[in-house]
Amino acid sequence: DENIGHKQGYEHYLMAPVAIVLDPALTVHTPEWLWLSTGVRSVDHALETLGSLVSDYFSDGIADSALRLLAQALPAVKVDPADLDARLRCQVGAWQSMVPIVGGVPMGASHAIGHILGGTCDVPHGYCSCVMAAAVLRFNESANGHRQRRISECFGRTDEVAADVVDEFITGLGMPRSLGDVGVTEDKLDHIAEYTMLDFWARTNPRTIEKPADVRQILDTAL
Repeated sequence: DENIGHKQGYEHYLMAPVAIVLDPALTVHTPEWLWLSTGVRSVDHALETLGSLVSDYFSDGIADSALRLLAQALPAVKVDPADLDARLRCQVGAWQSMVPIVGGVPMGASHAIGHILGGTCDVPHGYCSCVMAAAVLRFNESANGHRQRRISECFGRTDEVAADVVDEFITGLGMPRSLGDVGVTEDKLDHIAEYTMLDFWARTNPRTIEKPADVRQILDTAL
């Protein structure tokens, strides 16, 4: 809604492609910042699936595969943009990361806040996850720490805190790591928190979000 700067989601069963072609050779023309940041968005799909308290064995398995592919292939593309096999692994990982969402696994606060950062603050979609993913993992750890261990395993860092692992991973890709990096200043945080409460995925975060102050707590750690 451009009048109030609030991003809203709509669905229809006909809003689906007949076929999708994954051709890594075409992707070499994608700007690096766009490739890597939207890759992190796909990582975030897997993170919030594996962190969800209402996921299932099938969705966890698909998200696990997606995260392992992306964790290895995104850095490989950054090192060698001509590595088509790494690009294909990214494409497959991005595809797999969406399967749980299509299957009905709800996302959490990272996606809810991201909708507001995009619609209200003009933050590119991929950058929203770059900024929020680790902060939300940290906020949720008291509620789903037992689930977050699998996230660390997917990065090959079993004994480390998932939020730290993800933070270092995104930093290593050279992506923005704070709200300030994407032009979001402290005076906007209360407004973002209020709008986030209207997002449907704020209601399905593993750690219950009851009021804007809860969202503000996450935002403050990402500032």
